[in-house]
This record gives sequence, structure tokens and C-alpha cells, in this order.
Amino acid sequence: MDIKNLTIQEFHDALCAKEFSAREAMDESYKAIEENKDLNAFISFTKEDAIRSADTIDAMIARGENVPLLGGVPIALKDNMLLKGSVTTAGSKILSEYVASYDGWVAEKLKGLNATIVGKTNMDEFAMGSSNENSAFGPVKNPHNKTCVSGGSSGGSAVSVACGATLGSFGSDTGGSIRQPAALCGVVGMKPTYGAVSRFGIVAMASSLDQIGPFSKTVSDSEILFNAIRGKDLHDATTFEKKELRSKPIGEERKMVIGIPKEYFIEGIDPYVSKYISDAIERLKKLGFSFKEISLPHTKYALSTYYIIMPAEVSTNLARLDGVRYLGVSEIKKDVENLKDLYIKTRGVGFGKESRRRILLGTFVLSSGYYDAYYSKAQKVRTLISQDFAKAFDEVDVILTPTTPTPAFKLGEKTNDPLSMYLSDIFTIPVNLAGLPGISIPVKKFAVGSGELPVNFQLIGKHFHEADLFAVGKEYEKE
Repeated sequence: MDIKNLTIQEFHDALCAKEFSAREAMDESYKAIEENKDLNAFISFTKEDAIRSADTIDAMIARGENVPLLGGVPIALKDNMLLKGSVTTAGSKILSEYVASYDGWVAEKLKGLNATIVGKTNMDEFAMGSSNENSAFGPVKNPHNKTCVSGGSSGGSAVSVACGATLGSFGSDTGGSIRQPAALCGVVGMKPTYGAVSRFGIVAMASSLDQIGPFSKTVSDSEILFNAIRGKDLHDATTFEKKELRSKPIGEERKMVIGIPKEYFIEGIDPYVSKYISDAIERLKKLGFSFKEISLPHTKYALSTYYIIMPAEVSTNLARLDGVRYLGVSEIKKDVENLKDLYIKTRGVGFGKESRRRILLGTFVLSSGYYDAYYSKAQKVRTLISQDFAKAFDEVDVILTPTTPTPAFKLGEKTNDPLSMYLSDIFTIPVNLAGLPGISIPVKKFAVGSGELPVNFQLIGKHFHEADLFAVGKEYEKE
């Protein structure tokens, strides 16, 4: 049995036809994880829950009952999503002993569909990073070239799909943390509209930017996974009821107009990436899509804006991790003399270098005398960036850009140059600032072991117009 190359629908059909059992599929997933353990994609495993779920599906099939589409499908969760009874570290030493006491929204939805959650994936600490080298549990390696990064911060989730260990996975995207690793690993990564998916049960990084989304092998699978977790949640006031909006009626996808922002096609993009993006554009033209050049003039301020707003929210969100309200780093507690000492030692030992950098930066921009100069001004620029997109969408239905300026880079290549690392997300950050949906799609099938490094293009849609992205993506994949 080989489930690696099956789509979710193909898996479901074969499972219901009794070509294999859910337990056998689970075993295959763990076998693939073991075969690829040198990639370091997983932090922990949830085998007891996985067995329970798989056995439930097998019993349903034996009784002739209808099985949910995600029933028995091996899936992984980024380790910043709460799964009751499992350790949830967020890639950090400071939470290495924290066991979730309840299921987050995504875990609850997946359990309700009897998906087989096999484990929690490695990530940059508190989702802060673009290479998955900031994890307290070591870097995640790229399956296409083990000397290269997987991308971040959801590198483990991207790798679990790319190496065939799972049919789907979930990550979080604050500034590109789903779409960027998807591009570097050659899988589909989707960031929904802000508010389309509940953030309940996710370890918060930057609350006005965070959004949960799926990784998959195909756009069709991405659509299935997104529809499984979307919707209104009373625990998250930013969520909305399900909306199914389209720019064109079903059957008229090819009449969509795709915008090409001139600010995204600039000098500095790797020639290897430029070639493949041009190939994708030509393929879409042959499929009948028309293109129009647009302008997003405030894009040049997006990176600066993001690195003011995001650290400010990081500073406030991570203030709760002090060794008192959550389990801290146990080995330092015996040396603590007073409460202040506990705070200093817990946070000094528990947080990694990048987390400390962003906490300090965020605390600075929120401090007296600097709030108006930095944070308040950044929020105004954020509004201008959103208005640019709104104006562009008066002329086009979706927008196409590169996902990343380069293919996967070498491990250690940018760790001592934070600014260079931050530039890896230059094409993805504006989408988060505007709260728009975006999807990262491989230009072609980049087979693991072929020697090629993947390249993805990004499609950006109007608020709650995920259906447009899926329509264009599925049409592209047919070729």
C-alpha cells in the first residue's frame, strides 16, 4: 500500500472500497515519518489518539456507515495548536512542559470528522522565523535538499506533506508562515481571509495577523481542508459565518482577470524564480485567463510596517509566559530566590534569541514617547496598504505574485543576518496586513529527489473570495 501519492478524495474512495484500513493508513504514515526522521519535521506524536480515531473509522466502514471525507486521513498539526492531553511547545523551551487542557478549534473540528491526527510538527519558536531554524528542537530540513531550509515558521507542517508522511497538515500564517514554506517545499499552502477560521486554541503570536490554514499536495485538497475548519466560533469574536463568494459564476473561471502588480516584479528576484513564475503566467494565459498590470504603491512600506505591528503584539501576547501562569523551565526553579528572579530566569532561559529580539523591539515601539512615532503610524500605513488592494480589486479578480524572492537557501546562510531573513517574506506580508486570502501553488510537480528546488506562485483574492483562488488553482493543476 502506498498512500503518498493519493489525494484526499482518492484516499477516501479507496478506504471506503476496503483497499486498506484506516489503521493500515495510520501505520504507513508513521512509517514514512520514521523513514524521514532526519528531516526533523515532528516534535511529538499522538499515537493513542490516532489509533482511537482510525479504529472508529474502520468500525464505521465495517457497519456500512457513511464515512466523513477526512475520516482516517493522516493529518499533522503545527505545535502551536492545542490538542487536549498533548504537549504544546510552540517550538519553545519555555513551553516544553505545557500539556494542553482542551482542544483548540482546529483539533476539535478534525476530531469531529475522525481525521487521524498523527502528531505535532516542528516550527520556529512562537512562529517567529522564515527558515525553521529558530526552533528549540532543532531546524527542519528541506526534503528536496537536506542542506537547505524548509522555510518557516510552519516548516514541519510543509515537510510532513512534501515527504508523504501525511496527506494534509495545518500551520499558522502571520506574515507568510504557510505560503513561504509551502513554496520552498513544493506543496500547496493556503492562508484564509482573516476571520474565516477561528484562532481559538492557538498560541498567539500577533493576534491581528495570525491565521490558520492548510498544507496539501493539491489545490483541491486545500479546498477540502479549508472547508473543514472554516466558520463562526463563539470563542473568537473576529470570526464570521461561512461565506462562499465568487467573482464570476461557476463555469466562468477562465474569464477572471488576473492582476500583476508591478511592485512585485522587481530587480532582486532570483532568476531561477523569475523563469518559473513566467512559465506559470504563460500557462495561465493559454488556459484563457487575461492579465492586467496593476499598482500597489504602498507595498514598499509593508515590511517596515509589519516589523513594527507584529513585534508590538508579540510583546503583549508573550508577557503571559512568566513561569507562573504556565509551566516554565523546571530546571531553573530550584535556583529561584524571589518572584522577580523567577521572571528573569524563566524568560532569559526559556526564550530563544529571535523571540527575545522581537519582544524587545515590540516593547520599545509601545513605550512612552514612541507609540505615536512608530506603532500608531504603522497602523495608518497598514490602512493605506489595504486601500491599495481594494482599489486593485476594482479592476481585477485575483492577483498573482511570486511567493518568495528565492528558492530554498542553505541552512545557516541567513541566521546571522536578520534583515536578509526578514526579506524572505517580502511578497507574503502585505496579504496579512490587509487580511486577505492567499494561496501558494507549485509551478509544476517538483518530485522529491529530482534535484530541483521548488518554486511556487502566489494568488491573492478579495476578502472571503477563497473560491476564486481555488477555481484558478484547480484550473491550473489540470494542466
